[in-house]
Amino acid sequence: MARNVLESSLLGAGFSIIFQILCRILTFGINAYIVRHVGREVLGIMNVRLLLLESTLLFLSREAINRAALSANAQQGDRCSWAQLINQMWLTVPICAVLCAPCLYIWLNWLSAVDAIYASQYEFACYAVALSCVLELLAESAVFVAQVFCFVKLKILLNTLHILVRSAIFLWIVTGDRSAAINAFALAQLSSAVTIVVGQYGFFYFYLRGFKDFVARQARKKPPTAKAWQVSLYEHMDDFPFKQLNDFLPGVMFNPNGKHFNRELQTLTLSFVKQGVLKQILTEGEKYVMSVSPVLSFGEQATYDVVNNLGSMAARFIFRPIEDSSYFYFTQTLSRDIKLAKQPQERVRQASSVLNNLLLGVSSIGLIAFTFGQSYSYPVLLLYGGPDFVAGGLPQSLLQWHCLAIYLLAVNGISEGYMFATNTSRDIDKYNYLMAIFSVSFLVLSYILTGIFGPVGFIFANCINMLSRILYSTYYIRAQYRPLSLDPLLGLWPGKLFGGTLLLAGIVCYWYQSSGLATHLGVGVLAGLACLLSWALAHRDLVRLAWRYGRRIKIE
Repeated sequence: MARNVLESSLLGAGFSIIFQILCRILTFGINAYIVRHVGREVLGIMNVRLLLLESTLLFLSREAINRAALSANAQQGDRCSWAQLINQMWLTVPICAVLCAPCLYIWLNWLSAVDAIYASQYEFACYAVALSCVLELLAESAVFVAQVFCFVKLKILLNTLHILVRSAIFLWIVTGDRSAAINAFALAQLSSAVTIVVGQYGFFYFYLRGFKDFVARQARKKPPTAKAWQVSLYEHMDDFPFKQLNDFLPGVMFNPNGKHFNRELQTLTLSFVKQGVLKQILTEGEKYVMSVSPVLSFGEQATYDVVNNLGSMAARFIFRPIEDSSYFYFTQTLSRDIKLAKQPQERVRQASSVLNNLLLGVSSIGLIAFTFGQSYSYPVLLLYGGPDFVAGGLPQSLLQWHCLAIYLLAVNGISEGYMFATNTSRDIDKYNYLMAIFSVSFLVLSYILTGIFGPVGFIFANCINMLSRILYSTYYIRAQYRPLSLDPLLGLWPGKLFGGTLLLAGIVCYWYQSSGLATHLGVGVLAGLACLLSWALAHRDLVRLAWRYGRRIKIE
């Protein structure tokens, strides 16, 4: 197999960032339309309550299985067959179907009630969201195959199509009847799930036909009939085991190991299951607190969610794609059960260098967000939601404090992702106990601090939680690399030139925040350019690397 894992990871991250920026701009535009024309309460029901149901079902159903299968494919390929991997991925469907029953009962009966005028739409939307999750997981085996065999552009294309279909159907219905916004949301979710299934299996239907012809012509030493861009999809795929579309279904593919499931894979999956439940609580903990207790009204929940989404743009656009691609890279490069000193040293040094550069990149982005967020939170929210939205000062305060969380989120995503990618099953089990403590502490802190500080308390609790997790994961990384005299954690220090420029830029922007909007924005642009220039001067090697792979993305 000649596929370059590092190159595919970088390309995947690059495409994810570009396309997610375009698609998330559309999503934020829709949210702004809802805030101004439909109402915050409706936005709170959709973006907090219903999307929480979707994320809960999908995360608990597939996260552990996907992560375990990626590791097994990379490190246990001789003991875990593709038939067993496909069977494993199809477990996500019945798991999700089983989880739908208790989740729907909780969402419809236990959580704080919605207003009577939205009750019937809310009930329909809950059932629609649950069904859309089950439908989406029907394509999970195809999604996994595309990820392993580095079909980077397919993933980004279908993710983009998924968001465009959902947005288009929602806007089409809402522009005709604003009172049916929640029903529109439900129908849009169902349509986008169908799009994912049809898109994944449609691609592999045509791909397998072309691949079969390509292999046959190669065997006869004849030139391929496909175009050059199609040939690039078929090259270096000697280990591609699928012959027909039915192979993506459970129990169809030939299984040389005899057993339908792999015991070691099941053990690793169970470790990730316990970890996944805790991680979901930590990720969506504030929404669970909002939904379970009447701490905030739906309007206040919508305000928090809008500000949280705006503050999390960097995480959605940049950090998450980088985290996913880096996790894939580390699982394919380093072995879980072998100490780094006993692994190929070239791979270890490359992994250390990649981790150092990742920490440097995301921490620098987080510091920029924190610096400029203190001065530009108010104008951003004013342009987004209008004067009524920023009245009272709560949205501005939320966004300013959220900028601190952005920095911690950036560092935690990479450091913890590396730890999960290289932990053994035993290490993961040990960390699960600590995650349980983090989860309980986070929920308790959220409830207490929200009672004291209001919605800002959610952000304080999140910062304390992430800082605790960062301390643990960085301790693990330092202990792992210390015997090799390597320290990838040096990437957390961005350098004196960049740090000094950031400090000066923050002071200047704060000084001009009482000036006119145009003057304030102009100063911010100049200060931002100065910060980027200082970073580029301090880290020329990374700039050249980014330029090289940027050109590759453009060409391909």
